[in-house]
Amino acid sequence: MTYQLYYARGSASMGVRVILEEIGATYELIETTIDMDKPRSPEQLALNPNGWIPVLIWNDKAMYECAAITIFLCDKYAEAKLAPPPDSDERGLYLQTLVYFSSSVQTAFQLSYYPQRFSDTSADEPGAQRRGNRRLRETWQVIDDQIGNNLWVLGDQFSAADIYLTMLTTWLKTSLGHPSVGEFPNVHRIATEVMKRPSVQLVYGSDG
Repeated sequence: MTYQLYYARGSASMGVRVILEEIGATYELIETTIDMDKPRSPEQLALNPNGWIPVLIWNDKAMYECAAITIFLCDKYAEAKLAPPPDSDERGLYLQTLVYFSSSVQTAFQLSYYPQRFSDTSADEPGAQRRGNRRLRETWQVIDDQIGNNLWVLGDQFSAADIYLTMLTTWLKTSLGHPSVGEFPNVHRIATEVMKRPSVQLVYGSDG
């Protein structure tokens, strides 16, 4: 089976592509855009009316939302050991962390990158952006504290949560007022190690 992935550099689709590499799946990329001023294809909008990516297609099925796709793929390919089994003690923390990444950290990024989505007028956009930047610092501190002295996000075992975390760190831009990843030593430590993996080098390298 070959998966298809709506894909653009700089987007959450890069994290899903890393997962596909890690599980050894066959896939092809459908290039699209995250530029809000450029149109999406009717085919993409039929699968995700929001126009966002990633969107994963297999057989006659499709799904969107990065965290949902991550959970789906890691459970489907359990032999890759990217997720704690459903009956394990670590499963709750794994699900909590992925949902926190998608609902809290990514929302803070949206406030910063797309303040117009949260503002009634253009005059309100700088305030929304500033709040997003403060929220980024708050949410990353929560994750850094959660990691503590753990080897990886969930403890001693590498998982998709480490891939997701690393993807999100690549969105931090101090030029936009974001905190530096170096402010969060535990996050920085894990992201540095994840970046050494062949799958991540492939996706985030110059030709990714």
